[in-house]
Amino acid sequence: MERLETYRQLVQQVLAEHSHFQSSYGEVETFPVFDTERDHYQVVSVGWENRRRVYGCLIHVDIKGDKIWIQHDGTETGVANELVELGVAKQDIVLGYHAPYARQYTEFAVS
Repeated sequence: MERLETYRQLVQQVLAEHSHFQSSYGEVETFPVFDTERDHYQVVSVGWENRRRVYGCLIHVDIKGDKIWIQHDGTETGVANELVELGVAKQDIVLGYHAPYARQYTEFAVS
């Protein structure tokens, strides 16, 4: 249970840092969305750039069982790398955006 709480805090910390980056063009807001009861975490962008609607999920992370599942990562540095730097073991991170058969070729958990 202690590890789960630590993982929740680390995921929220990393995503909160990414939500501070604001677009330099248009009127686009970037903010974190945390469902702490079901362990779903996202960073979402919404707004307008000129006459074009902007909406999208920059990062989506779930905690399932004892693993951190990165479902989507639109960052340059990589959320998995940031979590490893904060002390999360690679075998506790699943790159959910990779097909199940391809995960064995990463340094991270298969599932």
